[in-house]
Amino acid sequence: MIKVDVSVFMQILNFLILIWALNMVLYRPIRNILNQRRKKVEGLEGNIDSFTREKAEKDNAFHAGIRAARKEGMKKKDAMVLSAEEKEKEIISRINEKSQADLAKVRDDIAKSVEEVRLALLQQVDTFASEIGEKILGRSLS
Repeated sequence: MIKVDVSVFMQILNFLILIWALNMVLYRPIRNILNQRRKKVEGLEGNIDSFTREKAEKDNAFHAGIRAARKEGMKKKDAMVLSAEEKEKEIISRINEKSQADLAKVRDDIAKSVEEVRLALLQQVDTFASEIGEKILGRSLS
């Protein structure tokens, strides 16, 4: 049978001292390191979440800026197109006015030339008539 004597109490005391020593030397530092690691991981996860939110906000702001720039660009483009159309109409109007003036000048020149030719022919009608008459009759009309 088992005798309970002082050696059992010594073993129990030895066991308790060993547990206390292991706790102080081994278990507590490991637990502290694990707690530090857990806190660090939680902090990193928090940073990841905040960075993810910041990235999403910056992406949204970037895309909103691009949309605004595109709208502004389209407004400027439309304004430039309208300005160009107005200039085109102005240029075409000036060209039409100039061509109408040139056409009127050419018509006046032609009318003057026709009148000059008509007057010249009227002056020579008597001469032509008498020459034709002489050729037809075969004799002189005077």
